[in-house]
Amino acid sequence: MSDRPYHHGDLRDALLTAAAAVIEESGPAAVTLRDLARRVGVSHAAPAHHFGDRAGLMTALATDGYSRLADAVERLGPVTDLRAAGVAYVSFAVGDRGRFEVMFRPELVHQDDPALRAAQARAMGALQAAVAGWSADRAEDPETVAVAAWSLVHGFATLWLQGVLPPDLGADAATAASAVAGVLTGTD
Repeated sequence: MSDRPYHHGDLRDALLTAAAAVIEESGPAAVTLRDLARRVGVSHAAPAHHFGDRAGLMTALATDGYSRLADAVERLGPVTDLRAAGVAYVSFAVGDRGRFEVMFRPELVHQDDPALRAAQARAMGALQAAVAGWSADRAEDPETVAVAAWSLVHGFATLWLQGVLPPDLGADAATAASAVAGVLTGTD
């Protein structure tokens, strides 16, 4: 146990925040319950009390990530601007890399967790609503458009986070994502 006193108002959230920070620093493989306990100044048993095991922690982190992604898209209101939804997706991924890196790694989580499934459905529903609003007046199949849009923004976010996109796209992920999404949406 750390010699720092335990003063967390919300230990569960503190552990999730610490896990996201570790992932941003070193990737998901670096996360251990014992290290998280040390980082937040609690006994090594405290994380297991909240999450059961490492997969339980990752499941909670992914669940929180999907909820945050849904919040980001839903904040746009009724969306008919597919580009805005794509930029919200990329902004979430870049701004919350620790959660984003776990959300799409099924081998790290308890895939059958009801809260995870509900959060996934909510996030995907928000994104699908943006696609449906955008494609309502077009001949394209909304499901195909949804896969195309998701592939574009997820791929862009992943490439941005890996630092492999051309530097002439600029230093702001949202601006660059908007320009790239304009190719799909046909808007400038």
